[in-house]
Formats: sequence, C-alpha cells, structure tokens
Amino acid sequence: MSSTDQLKAEVFAQISHLLEDKSIVITDDMALIGGDSVLDSMKLVELCLALEDKASELGFEFDWTSEAAMSRSRSMFRTAGSLAAEFLSQMEARK
Repeated sequence: MSSTDQLKAEVFAQISHLLEDKSIVITDDMALIGGDSVLDSMKLVELCLALEDKASELGFEFDWTSEAAMSRSRSMFRTAGSLAAEFLSQMEARK
C-alpha cells in the first residue's frame, strides 16, 4: 500500500470511528456535509480535531478553518474523498 493510500485509509478510519453504525463502509463519494451526511456537526468537529492530531504526528499543521475550507461550494468537507485529498495535499505542501 502506498503512503498516499495508507493516509487515505487512516482518514477513512477516523470517519468510521465516529460513526454509530459500524457497518457503514466509507467511500470516496460519501457525503460529510449536507442532507446526506453520515456525521452530524459535532462529529465533524471531532473528526477535524482527530485529523489535527494525526497531522501533528506527521509533522504538519492541518488547517480546516480557512475560508476555503468553510466555503460549501468547494469545501474539503463535501465528501470523505475530498477530505482525504485535502489532508494529503496539505501534508505534501507543508513538509
């Protein structure tokens, strides 16, 4: 498994950990915000804090509070896949 795949799997595992229904399989296109979201707003904040901790372990700061992050139209929170991609992008940009 490549390091990219491994980090994506870790982001997905963090999402899965916060779900009440453990039978749900996390996919790239799973909604994290909006009406079809698998996480409520408090769980989404918990997820971001967990990813901050993970980023710290990896030697970078995960920024989930920027204006771009909060913009619904291009938000990293649209889907599990977009969040994983943003996490990887920030890691690569800051190492």
